[in-house]
Amino acid sequence: MEPYAEVVESYTSFAEESQDSPCFVDWSLGVAGDREVQDLIRTLPAIKQQPNLVFAAARWHGAPAPGPYAGLRATLIDHWAEVRETILSRSTQTNEVGRLATLLPAFARINGLAKPLALIEVGASAGLNLFPDRFRFRWTRPDGSSYCLGEGPELACRLRADTPLPDRAPQVVSRRGIDLNPLDASDPDAMSWLTNLVWPEQHERRERLEHAIAIAAVEPPRITRGNLLEELPALLDTMPSAATVVVFHSAVIAYLEEADRRRFASLMASLTSEGRCHWVSNEGGNVLPEITATGPTPDEPCFVLGLDGQSVAFTHGHGAWLEWH
Repeated sequence: MEPYAEVVESYTSFAEESQDSPCFVDWSLGVAGDREVQDLIRTLPAIKQQPNLVFAAARWHGAPAPGPYAGLRATLIDHWAEVRETILSRSTQTNEVGRLATLLPAFARINGLAKPLALIEVGASAGLNLFPDRFRFRWTRPDGSSYCLGEGPELACRLRADTPLPDRAPQVVSRRGIDLNPLDASDPDAMSWLTNLVWPEQHERRERLEHAIAIAAVEPPRITRGNLLEELPALLDTMPSAATVVVFHSAVIAYLEEADRRRFASLMASLTSEGRCHWVSNEGGNVLPEITATGPTPDEPCFVLGLDGQSVAFTHGHGAWLEWH
């Protein structure tokens, strides 16, 4: 999803990207063909027009989901003032913990997890993805066999190609994050909003989110409030020297404007070349084109998984599958 795309383009594209949710496919195509609803959405700031946010706000105010487009339309038109206020005050800080099953193989490629990890997540939301050591991972290979690692609630991922998998569970000695609006895993309202962002039919995603919230509520990660471009270099100076420092992000950089995306890519290239950290990125293929260009071109909507600026895999947006190059 490109958050700054024009409304019809954005919602048509989201219909292609949200095939896992028949409800959202129907809603997206409905908006793309409905001038009256489009005109309402166009009154919002560009970054606030994105389907995920509009749909979540409508559901927050009673749009039945799953349900037909007519229900969404009625909520938007009849309750636009309330929906608009929610859209303006909230954001799509989806903490999709299922992505850890696609991120951990990249973490392991750095040094085989031989050293403890010091993790910094930019755009951390509630920091739920800072706990890769608290889950059990199950990767299913193309031949149908499975490989499992770790203990805790299970995160399952289907491998589309031979993939280098870790031979040990990670040890995490530092969990830090940066976010413009950090969320507290012990705040019921904030966590209700996160849960509301899960797509309607996806009960397994909702269940694993609840597990992740419970983990983070017991041991809250330290999340710095601020701009990732400004806060990251100083935060790196606080990391333990004996650990492998990894800066990572997933579905975050798309929310930066184009100039700031380039600034971020340049910053991370400098930090990795100086040896101050490793960089694991997981974004749509058009978000960091300098990384996408280092590997094969995606032929379907997906994320590009990068390690230190090099494309290493394609991933499903919610962690359902991983295709290593």
